[in-house]
Amino acid sequence: MKRLLSVTFSLVLPLFAEKPNIVLIFCDDLGYTDLSCQGATGWKTPNIDRLAGEGIRFTDFHVSQAVCSASRASLLTGCYANRIDFAGALGPKNQNGLHDDEVTLGEICQEAGYATAAYGKWHLGHHPQYLPIHHGFDDYFGFPYSNDMWPSGPIEVKGHYPRLPLIEDDEVIITVEDQTYMTKWLTERSVRFIRKNHEKPFFLYLAHPQPHVPLYVSPERQGSSEQGLYGDVIQEIDWSTGEILRTLEELGLADNTWVIFTSDNGPWMTYGNHGGTVGPLRGSKGTSWEGGVRVPCVMRWPSRIQPGQVRDDLWATIDILPTFAALLDVPLPEHPIDGVNAWPMISGEKEGPVQEAYFYYYGQNNLESMRMGPWKLIFPHKWRDERSQPGKDGLRGTYLWPEAGLELYNLEDDIAEFINVIEQHPDVVARMQKLAEEMRADLGDDFQKRKGPGRRTGGRLKKS
Repeated sequence: MKRLLSVTFSLVLPLFAEKPNIVLIFCDDLGYTDLSCQGATGWKTPNIDRLAGEGIRFTDFHVSQAVCSASRASLLTGCYANRIDFAGALGPKNQNGLHDDEVTLGEICQEAGYATAAYGKWHLGHHPQYLPIHHGFDDYFGFPYSNDMWPSGPIEVKGHYPRLPLIEDDEVIITVEDQTYMTKWLTERSVRFIRKNHEKPFFLYLAHPQPHVPLYVSPERQGSSEQGLYGDVIQEIDWSTGEILRTLEELGLADNTWVIFTSDNGPWMTYGNHGGTVGPLRGSKGTSWEGGVRVPCVMRWPSRIQPGQVRDDLWATIDILPTFAALLDVPLPEHPIDGVNAWPMISGEKEGPVQEAYFYYYGQNNLESMRMGPWKLIFPHKWRDERSQPGKDGLRGTYLWPEAGLELYNLEDDIAEFINVIEQHPDVVARMQKLAEEMRADLGDDFQKRKGPGRRTGGRLKKS
């Protein structure tokens, strides 16, 4: 077992009489406005909307980085990805992955006596030592990296990758030629896991490979939406969510199950009609604008969360692990993490941002932006503009690379990050710059050629 702090939360948070089941559904490249309850058009998400209506819909929830591996590393460890040596999206040639010393959501739950499973996209290293069953999950079934890292597409990357492995536990069971049934398979595995473990607490981490391109949907839902293939895929994810909710209700588990639904980053909008939407937000996947790092988040826990809430409290995926630990009365890791317990905000005991500031790195270790309450400070950098020349029907468009300066936005008045108000608020800028300096002193900043003593070395394969 990983080294954990000796103190527990029993003096801070009263233990629940019955441990909750936890279901965390994590989509790939689902955009901020890709749910009906967030304003989607052309498709419908009644089951996810129901989650929101019977619980909370958060409108200012964030990931740490707008890219696959880095975002997932933060979710599962409560750390900024650069703290634990993650950047970008790992592929089949990478030799690195999740270090053995890092503590995951799965391990927190195992410490509390939970059955744990991870199904779908992992993306924290594809070699056996990095896979979920060696990092807190009793059962694993899915892809080790993104579903486009294979010979069949997207069209412009054919031939660049080996066959896509489908892994069970830490063994490749097949190499995939057709992803049509993947969402259905993952849903069936999830339902089976819930049924098998319904008499004890469980944690299910369902990480859908969709709606990341290439898009695939089961025949039952092909042509089901007005929009086309992307809409069909979202409706299948909604169907999957409905199957899980139905199973929980059938087994009498719904009242004491905490279900969280969110996404790893904003949509890959360079694919046009095969990418998602961000509504009024600026930017998309691969950027530190709100369209890249602000994602949909809905949750339900009937016995503990009041229904029908829409909340604008600022918080992030890095806060989920310490929240789990607090609720389950499990000590945190001995090493530093970046998240904090968000339960007082979720439960309504407190209002407002969970942390004073959140920081958005990109690339290897570039600090591109930060949030402090309603304020967004942009640091000078080039960014990937996907919206100006999008592709269509599975073909990628052209990226443009505009340059941002030192810019300040008040998202309460200007969610589109359109009006730079840096000259009007020198006091806000000074406070945010001070917080940014404290972060650079810990994690560094490649823009300023600063290393950061707080960064840990990630997992590396030993040379034979």
